[in-house]
Amino acid sequence: MADPQTTAVPRLESLGLSRDRPLVLVDVDEVLGMFMQGFGDFLAAHHGLEMRIDRYALFQNIYRPGAVEHLDLAEGKRLFDAFFGGHCHEMEPAPGAVAALERLAAHAEIVILSNAPAEAERLRSDWLTKQGIAHPLILNIGPKGPIAAGLVTQTPHPTAFVDDLVSNLDSVADHAPATATFQHVADLRLRPHAPRSDRHPRIDDWADLGEAIEASIRR
Repeated sequence: MADPQTTAVPRLESLGLSRDRPLVLVDVDEVLGMFMQGFGDFLAAHHGLEMRIDRYALFQNIYRPGAVEHLDLAEGKRLFDAFFGGHCHEMEPAPGAVAALERLAAHAEIVILSNAPAEAERLRSDWLTKQGIAHPLILNIGPKGPIAAGLVTQTPHPTAFVDDLVSNLDSVADHAPATATFQHVADLRLRPHAPRSDRHPRIDDWADLGEAIEASIRR
């Protein structure tokens, strides 16, 4: 069964982008930004909770101090929504990400493709602007393959996609198989636990990743 398409696909021209250059789609959380670190700081500062990263998960890594069992998943989801509603701009950029995007922008159009709730759009846009990442932002819901396919089919030039989640990378590879896909996991604590796939090169250093992306769109 095809993935449901719940996000409208904008025209590249409406985003201020050209069809006459390669196109690179880039995720935010754990790719451009240190999401787990920022979320963990929010939990500690506002709720007295701990983020213990001992698995590749989100809510299952949230604990009350001294607790053995992780926080209830429903409570974790509530805190997640609160973070995106008012604090998702409070995170650091991934090391090397901004400089790598600047270099890529000399050769390609760039779209920031983030799975985040609609109420986070202003704060997420503000965060990108603060980091000097002046590229269009699209907020998506669900698998990224359908919207990625809708974007990359608008250009005859090579395309690339970067995400931390294998599920999103697989979705894009399935829907837009000519697109080069790359996995990047920004948080050092997450890297040992992050699933990999032979379908997508895993490059956790942004300097190396930028070079690999550039090579893929110049093929």
